[in-house]
Amino acid sequence: MNNKEYLSKILPHKEPMILIDDIIDYSIEEQWLKSCVTIVQDCMFFSKELNGVDSAVGIEYMAQTIGCYAYFKKKKQKPQIGFLLGTRLYNNSIKKFELGKTYYILVKEIFVAEIYSFECFIYNDKDEEVASATISVYQNEEEDMKGILNG
Repeated sequence: MNNKEYLSKILPHKEPMILIDDIIDYSIEEQWLKSCVTIVQDCMFFSKELNGVDSAVGIEYMAQTIGCYAYFKKKKQKPQIGFLLGTRLYNNSIKKFELGKTYYILVKEIFVAEIYSFECFIYNDKDEEVASATISVYQNEEEDMKGILNG
C-alpha cells in the first residue's frame, strides 16, 4: 500500500484531493502530529506559472494534517468529515511551495470543546518556519453529520 492509499483510509478525501504525502510522527498524549508534502509537477494545485504551489494552499496542508490527528485521537476505523471553521493569523514568508522541495506540517491541539483549535506550522527542509496559523475546526459524530449533509 502506498502512502496515498494509506492516507485515503484516514482522510475523508479521494485522489487527487489528498494533498499531504505522509505522516511522519504523532503523539496523542502530547497532542501533536507531523506530516509532510513534497512538491512535484503532478500534485494538485501545482502552477507552471509559479513553478510551485501557491502558499495559500498551506491552509489545506494544515487542515489535512489536523484530519489525521483527529483520526488517531478518536481511534476511528474510518475517516470522518470535519469542518474548517476559521483561520486566524495565517502568516507565511514564502509566495510558493517550491518544486522539488519537501515541507513539514506540524499541528498542535491547543483548545478543545465542541470546537477544536490548533496551532499549525509549516517548515522547509532546513527546519525554518515558512508558514503558521491558528485553525479552528469542528467534527461531530458521524450519525449527527448525516442530517447536516443530507439536508
